[in-house]
Amino acid sequence: MSLKILLLGANGFIGSNLSEYILRNRDWSVFAMDIQSDKLDGCLGHKNFTFVEGDITINREWVEYHVKKCDVVIPLVAIATPATYVREPLRVFELDFEANLRVVRDCVRYKKRVVFPSTSEVYGMNTESEFDEETSNLVLGPVAMQRWIYACSKQLLDRVIFAYGEGGQLDYTLFRPFNWIGPRLDNIWAAKEGSSRVLTQFIGNIIRRENIQLVDGGSQRRCFLYIDDAIDALIRIIENKGGQASKHIFNIGHPKNDLSIRQLAELLVRMISRYPGYENVANEMKIVSVGSGDYYGKGYQDITVRVPSIRNAERYLGWKPTTDLETAVRKTLDYYLVSKHPETGDLDMSGM
Repeated sequence: MSLKILLLGANGFIGSNLSEYILRNRDWSVFAMDIQSDKLDGCLGHKNFTFVEGDITINREWVEYHVKKCDVVIPLVAIATPATYVREPLRVFELDFEANLRVVRDCVRYKKRVVFPSTSEVYGMNTESEFDEETSNLVLGPVAMQRWIYACSKQLLDRVIFAYGEGGQLDYTLFRPFNWIGPRLDNIWAAKEGSSRVLTQFIGNIIRRENIQLVDGGSQRRCFLYIDDAIDALIRIIENKGGQASKHIFNIGHPKNDLSIRQLAELLVRMISRYPGYENVANEMKIVSVGSGDYYGKGYQDITVRVPSIRNAERYLGWKPTTDLETAVRKTLDYYLVSKHPETGDLDMSGM
């Protein structure tokens, strides 16, 4: 099966890893756009990879033309950093909802399949022990807590996409990442407090011998999934054998890789101390607690527990994660501390 894939936000964490996998393992054509290409060295120049530097909010004609041309559309462009939710909520809404809605409507117009990234954050402050795509309530905080504009924008797009599907106007799959980690996650050499994802923020803190700041003590729990497992799930969704992924929502995470943010910090200190040159990091920095208001600013609320049910992925995709937590963290650390890729780039406008 030869597919034409439109990948918007190809230079991001998910987009760059997905592009590399496709070019190595499938005879598919990838048409890609992003505002930068620093993470795509392994893709640029490949006969099946066409890259255009551009912005989906500006280069509308290119996007619409390639939606019409391709078989599967994967829009990975979003602002996905909590500090920005609080400080620039309208910017989040304009890109994450309005710009992506235009892409979704192009898919409806040209009858193209869309594989769309929802988020684990749509479950919000739901207190269930695990989140189910079919039954769990989506519980967001008050309007004044502007942190929820990201989850709200994503949730509304989920509902719009579902409605188009129910109306017979759109073939779609929604996937909800639960804390994916691995190579090219963020730029640890220029990490910004509140703007990098927690794993890379902590790695950057440790290698610079800065104190790790735990928001509200770090009791929040998260499940971490290695990117190779995530890409395996995405490939199964894109291939869609027998239509098994169509009109479904999938949590893509590793329920057994569950630990608190404090435990994550302690694990990283312990593991990084095994790398040459970092043997004494435990004595050179501290793990400290900081209030969420001081760290993110007014308008922030956190999510206590975030554990996915993956029964849908098991049933319809035949997918299960295989990488345990320490292996996932070690492979990520090897990329940053052994390979030492000095990536650059503004995370806010790049792809996921």
